[in-house]
Amino acid sequence: MTTSDETMTIREMCDKYEVTPRTLRFYEAKELLAPIRQGQKRLFTRRDRARLTLILRGKRFGFSLEEIRQLLDLYNPDNNRVQLERGGEMGRRHLEEMERQRAELDRAIEELKRELAEADSQLQALKNGAAA
Repeated sequence: MTTSDETMTIREMCDKYEVTPRTLRFYEAKELLAPIRQGQKRLFTRRDRARLTLILRGKRFGFSLEEIRQLLDLYNPDNNRVQLERGGEMGRRHLEEMERQRAELDRAIEELKRELAEADSQLQALKNGAAA
């Protein structure tokens, strides 16, 4: 980090977390991140970096921004039991949905494989019939 161990510039955040400046500004506008403003310059603190890590993880797991906001708002450095409980509830719900979607996708893949095999078989029969 070129700024300090405590803060990062928007470019450093983009490079480290593989996001765009627009993404960071969006999360700032949604009040999920609160960088220090020095004129036009934004400096992201350790808190912002921790929050961005959770935001990106939540998005990857299918959480809505509102769900992520709720979890971030529950953070209490002295006792994060409530945040962990609520996060666990949400996580289990999303896991169940992801597993349901995966099962549907697995069924669709198998069906498509059967259809393609049948089409290949018919095509081969037509080629063999034309060669005779």
